[in-house]
Amino acid sequence: MSPRKEVVGASDVGGGDRGHRIEATNPAAIVGDSALESAIRPRSLEEFIGQPDLKGHLDVVIQAAIQRGESVDHILFAGPPGLGKTSLAQIVANEMGAGFRVASGPTLVRGGDLAAILNSLNKGDVLFIDEIHRMSKSAGEVLYPAMEDFKLDILIGEGPTARSIRLDLAPFTLIGATTRTGMLTGPLRDRFGFVAHLGYYEVPELTKIVQRSSGVMNLKITGDASIEIARRSRGTPRLANRLLRRVRDFAQVNEAEMIDMETARRALSFFGADEMGLDKIDRTILETMCIRYGGRPIGITTIAATIGEDAETIEDVYEPFLLQSGLISRTPRGRVPTALAYQHIGLDRPADSGDLFG
Repeated sequence: MSPRKEVVGASDVGGGDRGHRIEATNPAAIVGDSALESAIRPRSLEEFIGQPDLKGHLDVVIQAAIQRGESVDHILFAGPPGLGKTSLAQIVANEMGAGFRVASGPTLVRGGDLAAILNSLNKGDVLFIDEIHRMSKSAGEVLYPAMEDFKLDILIGEGPTARSIRLDLAPFTLIGATTRTGMLTGPLRDRFGFVAHLGYYEVPELTKIVQRSSGVMNLKITGDASIEIARRSRGTPRLANRLLRRVRDFAQVNEAEMIDMETARRALSFFGADEMGLDKIDRTILETMCIRYGGRPIGITTIAATIGEDAETIEDVYEPFLLQSGLISRTPRGRVPTALAYQHIGLDRPADSGDLFG
């Protein structure tokens, strides 16, 4: 049996780890998704695409800190998932030439867990806490003196003999990422010197991201195919890169020499990303609201219970894009589908529901 021909790939570029030929005849040559995720992350503000105002502000903050010989002020990145909060945190550490430590809010249950991490930081290090709003209250209280005075309060002993001692910490930068700024306590939120809100990306920005990632993955892709992937990426770089990897897989299996518009459309439809970027769960939410509940206002918990999905996931992951796309609206009585939602799923809006849509 003759070997399958090469389906995607180009000549090696630039040497090093970035250029790999991807051949169907050599599975070992295919770079895993986890390795690709690291390879396509931007490593400097110059490489980072999108969020121009935020990049400008962050550049000033970083350069000022470097000139003073100090650590960057504590930073809070807020916004929906997949917009680049983790990448920006790593970029801050890279620009400062500092060490980078990562923690996750849900895993920081006891104050002692966070105290051990803080005490191990070196001068100038960046500590990144993802989903910081899910950190426990006791862990959060450890952060107050650490962020403000670089001090760590430790309780020794129990009962009447217990006493508190204060340890000095090396100056560090805390970078928090959150999808729910409102869930942060006031004292914690106020201790961040720089708060940045990341918004969804425009199609031209996502197109540049797809093209950059294609170069890192050594793929042959046309300009209009890049635009099509960007257009269905829900304004989110993470999803753009994920869809690009799936289009790559589709092209490889179908022995396409190049990812063109037709290949991209077929692949995206095959993997369930429709022309607006909605996936199966998005469409299930709309169908539930339009068909099962007839366009009547319903709460997020009702939607979650009906489709068998977690309410917090719907509120954090799916609802923001549906709201921004004009497919659903929030009213004092609950969420309602708009006329565009009915149009998108191919239904006529009920004649008696006009007052629900505004």
